[in-house]
Amino acid sequence: MTLRTSTGNGAPLVWVKSSYSSNDGPECVEVAVAPGAVRVRDSKVADGPQLAVPASAWTDFVVRVTRP
Repeated sequence: MTLRTSTGNGAPLVWVKSSYSSNDGPECVEVAVAPGAVRVRDSKVADGPQLAVPASAWTDFVVRVTRP
């Protein structure tokens, strides 16, 4: 986990909220693409810890959970 909030070159991360999250519900996950990794965080704790996973692992995860 990390607390970094930039891409490493000084540019801020662009966080995207899960399409399954709503403004009314308490469960919100956000992701941001950084060089060589995808970062995941709890949108309710924006300055809290982040999970960084290799981009290839994130792709594998998304493919597996979106397959019928």
